[in-house]
Amino acid sequence: MQAEIITIGDEILIGQIVDSNSAFIAKQLNKIGVSVYQITSVQDDRAHILKAFTEAEANADIVIITGGLGPTKDDITKTTIAHYFNDTLKEDISVRKNIEHLWEVFVKKPIMQVNLDQALVPTKAKILMNKYGSAPGMWLEKNNTVFIALPGVPYEMKALIDDEVIPKLRAQFKFPFIQHTTFLTYGLGESALAERIEEFENQLPDFIKLAYLPSLGRVRLRLSAKGDNKTIISSEMEKQTQLLLPQIADIFAGFEEDLSIEAVIGKHLTLQNRTVATAESCTGGLIAQRFTTNPGASKYFKGSIVSYTKEAKVNVLKVSEDIIDKHSVVSGEVAEAMAKNVLQLFKTDFAIATTGNAGPTKDDTTEDLGIVYIAVATKNEIYSQKFSFGNHRVKVINKAANKAFEMLQKEILKK
Repeated sequence: MQAEIITIGDEILIGQIVDSNSAFIAKQLNKIGVSVYQITSVQDDRAHILKAFTEAEANADIVIITGGLGPTKDDITKTTIAHYFNDTLKEDISVRKNIEHLWEVFVKKPIMQVNLDQALVPTKAKILMNKYGSAPGMWLEKNNTVFIALPGVPYEMKALIDDEVIPKLRAQFKFPFIQHTTFLTYGLGESALAERIEEFENQLPDFIKLAYLPSLGRVRLRLSAKGDNKTIISSEMEKQTQLLLPQIADIFAGFEEDLSIEAVIGKHLTLQNRTVATAESCTGGLIAQRFTTNPGASKYFKGSIVSYTKEAKVNVLKVSEDIIDKHSVVSGEVAEAMAKNVLQLFKTDFAIATTGNAGPTKDDTTEDLGIVYIAVATKNEIYSQKFSFGNHRVKVINKAANKAFEMLQKEILKK
C-alpha cells in the first residue's frame, strides 16, 4: 500500500519554514507498513493543488495533505478539496462546539466570524476532531483512494496522526507487519563500518534490509523487516541482532528505539533515579537544549551554565583564574574544572562540560580551529578528552554535542 504526502503553502517553497511535517507523517506511516511513494510541496494556488490531487490519486492509495486550513484568505485548501470532490461546505455543529470550547477555555477572547467559519467543512468529509486547534482534520474517499486533510501546525497535525489517522487506517486496511531495530554507533565512519560488517550484510535474508544513517560523529544502523508473519519476522530480527552486536561491540552505544541519544540517556537516568547538569562554552547551550526538548526532562536534568567567556567561567562557574592563565580556556584542565563545579553547583550525579575553539577565529587560545575538550564528572571521578572536529563552525558545535552525549552515556552505563 502506497501513500503520497502533499504539503501546501508558499512558506515552504520560499524556504521560510522547513517541512518537518512530511518527515513525521512518513515515519508514522512506515511503522504500520505503508510506503510513501512521493512527497510533494505546492504553492497556495488552486490549479496547482488540483493538479497535485489528480496525480496523487493515480499513484497512491492514501493521500495525506497538510497546510492551508487556517482562517485567512490565503488558506484555500478546504474550498479546493470541496471543488475536487464536487462538494459544498456546510457548518459542522461538532466542530463549531469544539471551537467555542477552545475559545472559552484557552483563548478567552471573543470569537471572530473568521474563526467560526472554520466549522465549514465539505459535506462528504468525515471529521477528525482537532483538540488543539480550530481547523478540523477531514477524511474523504474517491475512487478507492483515501484523502486526509490535516492542519499544518505541527503539534496539531501530530496529535491527529497519532490519535485519529493511524487508528482509522489500521481499522480500514490490512497492513504487513514491520519491525525496525536501530543501533547507535560512535567513533567509526560509515565506510569503515560498512567494510567491517560486509559479510554480515551479505548474509541477511531477503526480507531484512540494512540501512546506514550517518550524522556528525555517529552512524545509526537500522535493520528493517517487513512481512505478513509477525512471529517469523520477530524471531529472525532477534537472531540478526545477536549476530551483529559482537561485530560492533566496541562502538555500540545502545538501541535508538525511535529515540534520540539524549532521550535514551534520559530513560537511563530516570530508571537509576540520577541527575545531570551541563557547563557549556563552545556548544553554547546546545546540549541543554537537546535535553529539555524531551518531555519529563526535569526529572533528570537539573540545569546548565553557558559560560561562553572567561569572565563567566571565573565569576559564575568559579573556575580558578590561575588554571585558565596556565592552560588557556580551551584545555582539559578547564573543562574538568567546569564539570566539577557545575556538578557541585546543581548537586547532580553527572555533569558534562565543553570548551573549545569552534571558529572562525582563535580568540584568546592557541589551540587550532576545531579543537574541543569535553569533560565528564561524577561524584567519584572527573576526566576529559581532546577532539579535533574540523574547521566548520556548525559542524564542530554539533559534533561536540554528540560526542558529549556519547561520553555521558558510556559513563551512565558503567553504574
